[in-house]
Amino acid sequence: MRQDAVTLERFYSAQLGQAAARILSGKLTDLWGEARGLSLLGLGFAIPVLDAFGEAPSRIIAGVPHEHGPVKWDYSGRGNATVGVGDDRLPFPDGMFDRVIVLHGLEEAGNPRTYLREIWRITAPEGRIVLATANRGGLWSRATRTPFGQGRPWTRPQLINLLSSGLFQVTASTSALYMPPVSAALVTSAAEGWEAIGSLIAPGFGGVVLVEAVKRLYASPGGGAPAPVTEKVRIPRPVPSPKRESH
Repeated sequence: MRQDAVTLERFYSAQLGQAAARILSGKLTDLWGEARGLSLLGLGFAIPVLDAFGEAPSRIIAGVPHEHGPVKWDYSGRGNATVGVGDDRLPFPDGMFDRVIVLHGLEEAGNPRTYLREIWRITAPEGRIVLATANRGGLWSRATRTPFGQGRPWTRPQLINLLSSGLFQVTASTSALYMPPVSAALVTSAAEGWEAIGSLIAPGFGGVVLVEAVKRLYASPGGGAPAPVTEKVRIPRPVPSPKRESH
């Protein structure tokens, strides 16, 4: 059963949720920049991180599961909307989105492979997605009073295997949310400090795992993810062959 919108909105309006959204937003904007002129989709409950992209994308849509109930999103940019979706069929045409963010979506999906297949279908060729899930080995997956303590947590190898078997090529990965899941001003105000220290002394043990992948028609199974998500990943494009002169 998925969490309801009221619970999610309440968490992200509190200090701990605001700090979590700030950290996750920073990871995504470090990776994708402003996503200027691109079509952006957030699935699950990605609204707290979608706002970080401002009005630079040509379109931002929040695809929220029907089970969440009514969701309030006061984003006023042109071409932005909230749409109710299901896991087994997303109401968008093929190849519509250049970037897709999944937050609080995969943990409670009934069939993760079917869910990912639909994400592949609506992602543009060479488009990129980020799966952000609760880390099975982190503290946040045990914090049942937060959205990250609900559903099925994942490990980075599990996400990589899921993506690689779903015709995505994994390009980057990292962990985030090293601060304890405690609603205390002393903790939330120093969220960035916790990130810096945690990533140095215990990389891979943050509360959230983020894995980026690019849509390919043919992806090599078992592809690795050596680069951190905080570094921009450049994917080389094929160089066209020179045209032959006709005689």
